[in-house]
Amino acid sequence: MLSKKALSLFMTATLAVGIISGCSSSSNDSSSGSSSSDGKKTVIKIATQSPLSGGSATLGEAIKLGAQLAIEDQKKAFADKGFDLQIVPYDDQADPKKGVANAQLIGADKAILGVVGHLNSGVAIPSSETYEKYSIPMVSPANTATDVTDRGLKTVNRICARDDFQGPSGADYAVNTLKAKKIFVIQDKTAYGSGLADAFRGAAEKLGAEIVGYEGITVGEKDFNGVLSQAVAKKPDLIYFGGVYAEGGLIIKQARDKGLDIPIMGGDGLDSSSTVEIAGESVKNVFITSVAGDATKTEAGKKFADTYKAEFKKPIESYSAYGYDSAGVLLKGLSDAIDANDGKLPSREQVAEAVRAVKDYEGIVTKVSLDDKGDNDNAKVFIYKFDKAAYPATQDGEIEKK
Repeated sequence: MLSKKALSLFMTATLAVGIISGCSSSSNDSSSGSSSSDGKKTVIKIATQSPLSGGSATLGEAIKLGAQLAIEDQKKAFADKGFDLQIVPYDDQADPKKGVANAQLIGADKAILGVVGHLNSGVAIPSSETYEKYSIPMVSPANTATDVTDRGLKTVNRICARDDFQGPSGADYAVNTLKAKKIFVIQDKTAYGSGLADAFRGAAEKLGAEIVGYEGITVGEKDFNGVLSQAVAKKPDLIYFGGVYAEGGLIIKQARDKGLDIPIMGGDGLDSSSTVEIAGESVKNVFITSVAGDATKTEAGKKFADTYKAEFKKPIESYSAYGYDSAGVLLKGLSDAIDANDGKLPSREQVAEAVRAVKDYEGIVTKVSLDDKGDNDNAKVFIYKFDKAAYPATQDGEIEKK
């Protein structure tokens, strides 16, 4: 098992290789790919974009590793077609500017025919404008903001549910199951966090709940006593947080320190082992909605989890299997495009069209049929409860799209 330092150096080196490849291959024709070292197979690269460093790295790495396993599983099938399938990971650092800069490098590397990513909607939205420019298909395992697909881009797809499904699902559970009447909402002012919080707030109000506070925090903050003091004064019977675990875990812990022993709820950004690591025992009585199902509920999922742990020496996270399935959808489209092109290397445009046309793809955790906008008709929302300081939480519900 690599040490944290060695793993960090490995990721840095891998990223550097991806950047060098992106810069050096820009003169290649987009329909010709690049030759592998044996001179026999044409190289096809699949990029991943997710945070591999910083506060969101736990989930970002899970996406990358899941996609990596999918590519390893299908290398032989593509080799039989005459292609050398490779993964090129990029670290977007959960930063929109870095994501766009990486997207430019990805676009310049003519051997890259698809992207698995991102984790953060606020990074995916501007980065995908660049993918669209270069006609590179993107399949996201985790982006939930409505604007990801509502812009009508031909290259943008996702296999998970949207915030206008996740937010109301959480509100229904909060009001009708947890019987919350007075709710204090906190959000991190990102495209994901504010979008999810807005969707939750609107639905909760329609169900009769009173929103007694709606406050924003800044990503990277550590001290939330100010906003939590406001919450204490409002005497809510539930706190809702729109954001990810780096801030969410601290908010949970600091809320308990202030005597707020009421239920706390959040979205899929809290669906991580890091939430438990940060919040500790305070995580009890925390509820989350997630667009990620429990992979271990199926035989295929159990096998995946075992392979993942053996390969990477760590258990799966919420988006590990979704990274795998996103890559699977992308590779299904790629394979179809190759077949439709008489076995020759397809263009990015052909791959993008074939990906959007994917129907009834059986993944490990979800069935995927993409609609005209790139949303998955079969996406679900799952409700989880932390009964103890352990991950994963206990699943308490599964909601299908109406």
